Amino acid sequence: MKLILRWILNAVALMLIPELVSSVKVDSYTAALISAVLLGFVNAIIRPLLILITLPITILTLGLFTLVINALMFWAVSGLVQGFVVPDFWTAFWGALLYSVLTWMVGLALADDRN
Repeated sequence: MKLILRWILNAVALMLIPELVSSVKVDSYTAALISAVLLGFVNAIIRPLLILITLPITILTLGLFTLVINALMFWAVSGLVQGFVVPDFWTAFWGALLYSVLTWMVGLALADDRN
């Protein structure tokens, strides 16, 4: 149940991004739900592989290259989902940064306090 709630709240977070980054477009809640699933998949499977491959660059930039990887993943998902539009890299950069903050807040809100 918590997974479904997290998925829905991540989709809501994705729907909020066009309010703050005007170039990002999310046409429907269905597009946001599909994009949230794909972003979760990409961040769980593909992103760690890219971080491993680009480890020397990431170390040289003190981890800042990870922001570039996040932007590229965000941009790539927009190319896969009809109704989710991110026109260029810098829009993807700011959108991914904002989406990361929002999903982090969702994670904090849904975190178990049982330590």
